Amino acid sequence: MKKIIALLPFLLLLIVTACSNDEVTPQERFDQYVKHWNEHEFNEMYSMSTTVSTEKYAKEDYVERYKKIYGDINVNNLNITYEKLSEEKMETAMEKGTAQFPFSVEMKTIAGPITFDYKATLIKEGEEEDANWFVKWDPGFIFPAIKDGGEIGLPTINPERGEILDRNNLPIALNDTVHNVGIVPGKLGSKPEQAKQKISDLLGMSVESINNHLDAGWVEPDLFVPLKKVPKSEEKKLNQLWEVNGVTEREVTGRVYPHGESLGHLVGFTGPVTAEELEDIDSGTYSANDIIGKRGLELLYEEKLRGEAGVKITVTKENGEETVLAEKPVKHGEDVVTTIDADLQKRIYESYDGESGTAAAIHPKTGETLALVSSPSFNSNEMGFGISQSRREELQSKPKQPLLNRFTSTYAPGSTFKPITAAIGLHNGTIVPGEGVEINGLTWSNGEGWGNYQVRRVSESNGPVDVTNALVRSDNIYFAMKAVEMGSDKYVNGLKQFGFAKDFPFEYPVEKSTISSNGKLKDEVLLADTSYGQGEIQMSALHLAMAYTPFLNKGNLLKPTILAEAEKSQVWQEQLITGEQATLIQDALRNVVAAPNGTAKKAHIDELAISGKTGTAELKKSGEESGAENGWFVGYPTKDQDLLISMMIENTEDKGGSGYTVEKVTEILKAVK
Repeated sequence: MKKIIALLPFLLLLIVTACSNDEVTPQERFDQYVKHWNEHEFNEMYSMSTTVSTEKYAKEDYVERYKKIYGDINVNNLNITYEKLSEEKMETAMEKGTAQFPFSVEMKTIAGPITFDYKATLIKEGEEEDANWFVKWDPGFIFPAIKDGGEIGLPTINPERGEILDRNNLPIALNDTVHNVGIVPGKLGSKPEQAKQKISDLLGMSVESINNHLDAGWVEPDLFVPLKKVPKSEEKKLNQLWEVNGVTEREVTGRVYPHGESLGHLVGFTGPVTAEELEDIDSGTYSANDIIGKRGLELLYEEKLRGEAGVKITVTKENGEETVLAEKPVKHGEDVVTTIDADLQKRIYESYDGESGTAAAIHPKTGETLALVSSPSFNSNEMGFGISQSRREELQSKPKQPLLNRFTSTYAPGSTFKPITAAIGLHNGTIVPGEGVEINGLTWSNGEGWGNYQVRRVSESNGPVDVTNALVRSDNIYFAMKAVEMGSDKYVNGLKQFGFAKDFPFEYPVEKSTISSNGKLKDEVLLADTSYGQGEIQMSALHLAMAYTPFLNKGNLLKPTILAEAEKSQVWQEQLITGEQATLIQDALRNVVAAPNGTAKKAHIDELAISGKTGTAELKKSGEESGAENGWFVGYPTKDQDLLISMMIENTEDKGGSGYTVEKVTEILKAVK
C-alpha cells in the first residue's frame, strides 16, 4: 500500500504529460494550412483563419479572390515552405498562445515565376478542448504588394505575326494597314435601306448581317459601327463605298495578301480562333480573340508565325504607383521565307484564265519548289477578312470548285509517265538502248486472257521501235509490252523506287502517289495500262515534276523543298538510273519537242530550246467510247535546266488535248527565260 501511495505523484505526472502531448502545436497547424494552400484548397484555408480575419474578410470574397487571381494568372507549381520553430520558441508560443512563421512562396504564372517572402502569425483561440491555432490572414498572403490595397492587372502585348516571303523576299502575306469599313447609323440619310443594300453588295455581306451589327446594345446614332475589313488594294470598291451615306472607316492593321487568287490555295489565310479549335490546342496557347492560321502556309507554319504574347502581372495603387510582379516579354512571330517565286506563280495561274487544273514548278537541280498552282482559286483577302455564308456557299457550289486544292491531289498522269517506265526498264535491264521491238498496226493484245481489250497507239512505226523512238512518238504499245515483259514485281519495285506508295517527303501536305487501289499490278491489263500513265496510277503534279529530276541529276531523285533555309539538292532516292541512261532520256525529251514526229512540236520555238513530254489522261469510264481528258505537259529549258514545269489542264478534249497545255507552258517558259 505504501508503494502505491509513493507512485501516485509519478503517475499523475505521466497523465499530465500525456494530455499535454495530445495538444495541437502551432507548427502542426501551420503545416496543415500550407498543405491546403499548395493544393489550392481555399475553403479549408479560410476555415483556419482567425476570428478577426473572418470578420474582416467574408468567405466568398476570400475564396473567390484566390480562385480568380490564381486562375487569371494561371498559377501552377505552387510551393510554400516555412521555417520550423525551435524547441525554445515552441515553448514560448505554447505559453503565450501566439506563434510566427516566416514563409516563402514560389509559383509559376502566365508571366513567369513569382517568389516572395512573408510572415504568418498564428493565434490560439477557444477554450480547453475547443482551443486551436488559427492563421491571422491578410491580402499580403496572396501578394505582399496588395497587403494595403491595390488592383492586380494583367496587361498583354500582342505579338506581330511573322510575314511570309517569296524567294526574292517579296511578301506574299504581310501585316499592313487596312480599312475597317463601317457605318455611323445617324448618317445613313433619308433612304437607309437603300444605303444598306448598296453596302451589302459591295462588302459581300447580307443586309440581315448589317442590321445585326446595327442592333447591338451599345450602338448609338453617332457611333461608328464596324462591319468588315477591306485591304487598300481594293481601291475601286473602297471609292464606291465612300460614296454611300453613313459609310466611314478606321485604319487598323490586318493580314494582307498582295497576290490574291494566284496564291490563295498555297498561302491560305488567317481568322479568329474558333471554340472548336480552342478545344484541340494546348490550354493557354490561345485565347478567344486570337488570330490563327486557317489554311495553307498560314496554317502549316502557324507555330513559327504567331509568336507569343508579352504579359505582365502588376499591382496598381490608388495613387497610380505600379509594381510589376512578373513579366514575360513579347516574342514577335518569325518571318517564313519560302522558295516560291511569286511572279512565276502569278504568271502560271493567270495562264489558266479561269480553267481548271494544277501545276508545279521546281528548280530541277536543287529541288526548290518555285510554284504550286491550283486553278480556279479564291482570294485570301476575302476569306481572311470575313466571308459571308452566302458567298461561301456560292464558291462551294461553283462547278469548277475554286475551294478545291488541286496541287495537293493526285491524278492520272497520262503519257508524261512514260519516261518513268523507261527509267525503270533501263535500270532493271528489260529495256536496252537501241534495241527495237517489232510492232505492227495501231493495236496490241497479249492473248486470250485480255478478252477484247487492246492497247492502242496514236501512230504506226516505220520499223522496230526502241525506247527513244517510243518516247518521241509516245508509243503506248511499246511501254505496255515492256511492262508485261518485266512483270508486276519488278515494275512495282521500280515504281516504289520513284516514290510511289510512300509518304511524299514535303513539308506541305501532299497526297501520296498510288499504284493501284490495292497497291499491286497482278492483273496484266492493269499492268500494261499503268506503263503509259493510265490504269489506276495516280500522282500529284509536284511528284511528277520531281520524278523528272533523275534525268537531270545523273540518276538521283531529289526531295522537294519549300523553305529557303532548307538544304538544297537533297537526295530522296539514289541512282535510279546511270548517267548514260539519264542522258538517253534527256535526248529523247528534247526530240519530243524538236523531232518532226515528236508529240510536243508546239514547244519547238526559235527563242528557246525546250525539252519535255506530253500526256493525255483519258477519264472515260469502262465501256465508253470517249470521255473527258486532262492535258499534261512537263517541260524545261534544254540548256539551263533551272526551271521545270509540270502542268495539267482539265477537259482539254475539245481544245487540242495535251497540245493546248504545251502552248501554255511554252509561253510561260519563253516569258521568264
